[in-house]
Formats: sequence, structure tokens, C-alpha cells
Amino acid sequence: MEKYNEYKDSGIEWLGSIPKHWEIKRIKDAITKIGSGVTPKGGSETYVDEGIPLIRSQNVYNDGLRLDNVSFITEEVHNKMKNSQLKPFDILINITGASIGRTCIFPESIKTANINQHIIYLRVKKKKVDYFSYYLKSNTIQEYIMNIQAGTSKEALNMSQILNIGLPFPEREEQTQIANYLDTKTAAIDKKVNLLQQKIKHYKAYRKTLINETVTKGLDKTVKLKDSGINWIGEIPKHWEIKRIKDIFSISRGRAIGKTELKDKGLYPVYSSQTKNKGILGYINTYDFNANLLTWTTDGVNAGTVFIREGKFNCTNICGTLIPNRNPKLSLDYMAFAVQESTKHNKRIDTNGAKIMSNEMAVINIVFPPIEEQIKIANHIKCKTESISKVLKNIETQITTLKELRKTLINELVTGKVKVSA
Repeated sequence: MEKYNEYKDSGIEWLGSIPKHWEIKRIKDAITKIGSGVTPKGGSETYVDEGIPLIRSQNVYNDGLRLDNVSFITEEVHNKMKNSQLKPFDILINITGASIGRTCIFPESIKTANINQHIIYLRVKKKKVDYFSYYLKSNTIQEYIMNIQAGTSKEALNMSQILNIGLPFPEREEQTQIANYLDTKTAAIDKKVNLLQQKIKHYKAYRKTLINETVTKGLDKTVKLKDSGINWIGEIPKHWEIKRIKDIFSISRGRAIGKTELKDKGLYPVYSSQTKNKGILGYINTYDFNANLLTWTTDGVNAGTVFIREGKFNCTNICGTLIPNRNPKLSLDYMAFAVQESTKHNKRIDTNGAKIMSNEMAVINIVFPPIEEQIKIANHIKCKTESISKVLKNIETQITTLKELRKTLINELVTGKVKVSA
């Protein structure tokens, strides 16, 4: 990649210099039509199981339209919303909320659709669409969009702001050259990212299988097995036992702790259902528990997730606690893996989501090997999962680097910082 021979001031502070032979236009000078969506009269009550797609902001991504959770309206409703009817190659831009600025081309494979009030569409001559779309995805424009809406009470763009965005415009032949080059390069990057994402799925699946097989079958592949009597567990080593949670632990629940009681720093942590920040919601100056034990999340997204907690601490009322009885002896590390594996198969799913309450936890069966094997199994799983975590972190770093490279490449080409080599 090389630079152009001569540059000039674009006259737009946030854009800087552009190649001397490029023009500066406003978006309104380069499009044939702009339109915004509306909420269908009656709102979500008008949605149907099939019909005309109603595109919402959650469907618009920089890498394309995602229709897995698309809503539909009838043709009658669609016809009443004439001003927001889409055609293939329209460029969609999210104009509100956290996804503000996300943009993609409405594909040729879909005959028509409509949009709600959170999206604006731009209609551009077909030959300009690809270049135009890449420009709107560029870091320069995304940062500009963030700046012009900053300070407002709600993240939002209006039609006037979109229309007046500056647009560096090379000749049509060069636009096509830039767009074709970016198509090839971004497709190659996307392919690498997709392969890496498949690797992540593979390693995560392997981690699940590893934990399941090790806590139900152990490490000795030659050991004699017996039927556990539990479908999801299957056969277990002949000398192992099946026990209920209540036979091994005393079960209790955390308590309601108001946000006003919590401090950013303090003597004793308050654990919650969250998985970030080591599960710490905040701190208070008293404690309810003074022991090494397990906690599990009783309901919500993380229902059944198990953690080892140590020392003096507190739990919110969305957490249950498992305090080991004196007998039988157990490894807390092993039990964390075994209990969590069991909760996966014993969650109660209802209209409010997943739940696993204290009375349900009490009668869950887990596989219980002798203490020596518990320790060996826990150490084996920890060693293996730590290695997998390192691999996953490395892959995620590679994906981040590739995505940044993609963004930089688009930005430098559509703003004229570098040119496509002949």
C-alpha cells in the first residue's frame, strides 16, 4: 500500500487531508433518497409469524443483516408504511441507542422489507453503493457519529445530521477499484475470523466433554463400571457412589442486600449472580458466612452456576450456599465441578427463565468418588481447563487483531490515506 502523490485540505476538521483529485460532497449530494421508519400502528401487536420483514436496530450489523430474530408485518401494514419500504442495495443506518451508527446494505436476496423508527435508509446509485457503505463503516465516520450525538440525553442521530456528513469522493472508477479491493481483503479477513470462531466453539465443546466425562467416569479407563441409575450420568466406576446434595451439604440462601448498603470498598465482599468482577457486587462491614463453601445462582441467566467462596463474606438472595458436612470427606474443588455438571441437567425452565431453588438443589444426585480420586480429578480438570483457557485467550486476541486490521484497512482506503496499488 502506498500514499497518493498530492493531498489537499478537505476543509473538514475531523476528516483532515484527502487526495488532491478527490471531491468533497455531503451525503445529501450523493444520494437519490433518504427515509426513516416508523413504529407500525398498534406496535408489536401488529407482528405476525410470517409476511414482510420489519427490520429493527438489532438486525443491522456492520457485517450484514441478521434476520434470526426478525419480526414480520402483513402486506396491508407494509403498504401503509410507504415511506419506509426498502429496495435491494438500500444502505441502512441505526440512529438510536447503543448500536448507533451500525450500518449495512439491504441485500438483493430479499425482495422488500420495512424499517422501524430506529433506522434510516439511504438510496444510492447501485455503482456507488459498495464504496458508500464502506465509508459509513469507517472509523472516521463512526467516531464522528459518536461525537455529534455526544452530550445529548439519549444516543440519537437525526436526518439532517446524516445528510450533512462530509463525503470524500473519488471518481467512479476509483470508487469501484477501492470497493473491489476491500471486498477481497475483508472477505479474506472474515474467513480467518470465522475459522478462529469455529476453533473457539471446538475448544469450548471439548472443555464441556472433558468435565462431564471426568466427573462421571474418572481418570482410570480400565476400571469396572456399573449403572448409576441416572440417565444423564450413565455408567460410573463400580466403587463410586451416588449421593444427594443434602446428604453432603447443609443448604441455605443468601439475603436481600440493598444497593444503598453496598460500598465500593469495605471489609467483606457481597457476592451476587454476576460472573464479572469475580462475582463481587460490593462490600459491607458485616459478614454472614465464615467458611469455605460453594454458592450457586438460584435463578436468571446464570442459574446453576457454581463458585467456590472462601473466608468471610455475604451472598445476595439470588445465591444459594452449600456448606460441607463434616462427613463424608470431600474436595471442594471436585465438588464445584460435579455440582455444576449436575445442575446443568436439573434446571427448571419456566416462563420467567431458568431456576434451581434450595429444595430442588437438595435432591439433585451427584457422582461421589473416594476423596483421593476427587483430588486427582479436580487437579486434572483444572490443569486441562487452564490450558484450554490460554488457547481461547490467544484465539480471541487473534480475532481482535484481525477485526482491528479490517477497520484500519477500510478507514485508510476510503479516506484516501493510502491507495490501492495497481
